[in-house]
Amino acid sequence: MDDSCCWESSDYEILAEIGQGAYGRVYKARERRGQQRFIAVKRLNIPEEPESGIPQFVIREVALLRKIEHFNHPNIVRLLNVSAGWQNEKFDLTLVFEYIDQDLTTFLSKASEKGLARDKIKDVMRQLLSGLDFLHTNTVIHRDLKPDNVLVSSRGEVKIADFGLARIYTYHIALTPCVVTLWYRAPEVLLQSSYMSSVDLWSAGCIFAELFLLRPLFRGFTEIQQLQKIFEVIGLPVEEDWPIESPVCYSLTWAEKKPTKQLLPSLAHEENDLLSQFLTFNPAHRISACRALAHPFLADCSREDE
Repeated sequence: MDDSCCWESSDYEILAEIGQGAYGRVYKARERRGQQRFIAVKRLNIPEEPESGIPQFVIREVALLRKIEHFNHPNIVRLLNVSAGWQNEKFDLTLVFEYIDQDLTTFLSKASEKGLARDKIKDVMRQLLSGLDFLHTNTVIHRDLKPDNVLVSSRGEVKIADFGLARIYTYHIALTPCVVTLWYRAPEVLLQSSYMSSVDLWSAGCIFAELFLLRPLFRGFTEIQQLQKIFEVIGLPVEEDWPIESPVCYSLTWAEKKPTKQLLPSLAHEENDLLSQFLTFNPAHRISACRALAHPFLADCSREDE
């Protein structure tokens, strides 16, 4: 039995475990002093490896959170505190965040069968893109954008969370290929090509479609199957757009059936137009977060008051 379930702090009281990952757990907690707010405590417990030192992903996540917390952006989850040290021959790192009631996956599971109202979809996308535009302006790629990592408060506030895979980037940097959960992974990542911040916009497009469908748009179970499902919807790209450095060969057999002119027939013209710009195969031609916010579907939208 892991002793972390019994772990407490003089600053806050652990109430319940709300998540678990490869290196640690996330807890709902309450401050013992001051406002006695609910908080989220992410505790990473890493075995000591003197030769390799503290894992790079740990240093990276803390550094990025420190970098962006200064701006206190409304659509990025707030980091409240960090503590670190060696305990029982393990490196113990604790990150304390503001507590948000639910993630987008949970939010969508509560939606009626009729689906979300168009104004709610606009509202969620505007906030998500505002957060992404902030990250990309500060040269940060999230690299694991999915509904589980998008938080939605009871007041309708949307906040991007979980920066464990995030990176500061330079143009066309060669980055780790195994990033982004499969269903939200951009073609250039699946094809093991170089990539940039546009991978986050592909993921945002997948989320955009999911807000209408109430289910993931592309549900492959292998990288090859994921590519096939993508091409069935967006069509097979021209060979000139296929990344030269990809070990995966271009073939006309990738997509056996031709896609419809509209990606999702149930969507109106403006909605389909924005979706098609998110889900553009060539990352150089994919819409940016800033341009997406100016798209006619979103440009006239103001925050809903709930």
